[in-house]
Amino acid sequence: MMVHTVCSNTKDYYVLLCIFNVMKEEMKNKLLAELLKNSKRSDRQLARVLDSSQPTITRARQRIEREGLVRSYTIVPDWRKLGFEIMAFTFLKMRPEIRSEELIGRVKQYAAKFPNAIYVAIGEGLGMTGVVIALHKNYSEYFQQLSLFRVQWKEYIEDVKSFITVLGEGEIKELSCTYLAQALLS
Repeated sequence: MMVHTVCSNTKDYYVLLCIFNVMKEEMKNKLLAELLKNSKRSDRQLARVLDSSQPTITRARQRIEREGLVRSYTIVPDWRKLGFEIMAFTFLKMRPEIRSEELIGRVKQYAAKFPNAIYVAIGEGLGMTGVVIALHKNYSEYFQQLSLFRVQWKEYIEDVKSFITVLGEGEIKELSCTYLAQALLS
């Protein structure tokens, strides 16, 4: 209860409590920014960078994990060295009934069969209602998966459009979360 000895009244106590909460929030954002830059650093290394103690960083890391701000620690590999040649952004216009709980469950099961699909979501834009972002070893693999999808889900598909990028060619900004570190702190 060190706060009570510093505060002369209840109002001062709440002001200090607010300041403490703001400081905790700032530390959380700074820690998240550093983890976005390089998540393999130890808490001790992060403490040095953030001018804090290792136990404080460990507690802050545990808190942001508990709060769900960090869902996983992963890497961004060189996709081409892993054998992937293209990244396809496939936009789908699906019939409205696809949003039923039963069909969403089936869509999730279907998407799980394709580990190369790194993101699948329902949304809106460009006249479409869904998107799939997937990596493919070559155009033939992409075409086979898209053809299979068209056949198996034909009763629900109204339109499909894709945007394909050749990995390593024409890349203006690498796919990485490290850039978000700056956005988080601004």
